[in-house]
Amino acid sequence: MSQNKFKLVECPRDAMQGLHNFVPTKLKSEYLNLLLQVGFDTLDFGSFVSAKAIPQMSDTAEVLANLDLSNTATELLAIVANLRGVEDAVKHEQIKYLGFPFSISETFQQRNTNSSISQSLFTVEEMLNLCNRSNKEAVVYLSMGFGNPYGDEWNYEIVEEWADILVDKGVKILSLADTVGVSTTEKIAAIMPKLLTKFDKTEIGIHLHATPSDRLDKIEAAYHAGVKRIDSALKGYGGCPMAADDLTGNIATEDVISFLNSKDEELNLNIEKWNEAMSLSGKIFG
Repeated sequence: MSQNKFKLVECPRDAMQGLHNFVPTKLKSEYLNLLLQVGFDTLDFGSFVSAKAIPQMSDTAEVLANLDLSNTATELLAIVANLRGVEDAVKHEQIKYLGFPFSISETFQQRNTNSSISQSLFTVEEMLNLCNRSNKEAVVYLSMGFGNPYGDEWNYEIVEEWADILVDKGVKILSLADTVGVSTTEKIAAIMPKLLTKFDKTEIGIHLHATPSDRLDKIEAAYHAGVKRIDSALKGYGGCPMAADDLTGNIATEDVISFLNSKDEELNLNIEKWNEAMSLSGKIFG
């Protein structure tokens, strides 16, 4: 990753997965095709997980078949939660990245993937093997990376320990994920520079959840911490269903764009297509 280039990861999958009403496949595909023209580095477009657990993503393979990748440099990322999902995802040539939510909270790992941390570590190892054989790259999210609401032990040393283990296993892209919005500007400033310095050969990103009132502060903290890979979602839609506050969603992409523009960072985005996607989003999210 170029030292001066920001990797913006747009996350419509994260935004849509919790919607109660099923979004028609055609509308999903239309929305994603617009986002593919904006110029993001990566599009987190879907997931290969249990249709019973996440009904909204049951048509991911069909959506993928409807995506126009002929005129975009944006790479596709799909989320997986177990080995079966990995095996399904690697069959698709169009997908470059497989993302796995590796929780450093035992409680959340069980709730999210119905497996223990040790079982999930095995899944990561197998995912790395399959990715290597299929010319794909693994993205591991250190879920509950800024704390958890379950009383499970959390501190920076635990974050660093798991980052060490995963990097040693061969993970080249790690994203510290604030699953329920418990990150603070102080935590971001304390943790991210240490990770970026220690794992300087690893791509370290951040996936924050926030309320509208603290989004900008968290974006600014991540920027000043030196983070170059940033996950976000249009209008801040989405968020973890376990979040106590209904307003706790993703970081809003338009806030990230606005902030980075204010710092004169070169983003090379097609704002016309972005505005079209903003307009179409109303049909999906209401």
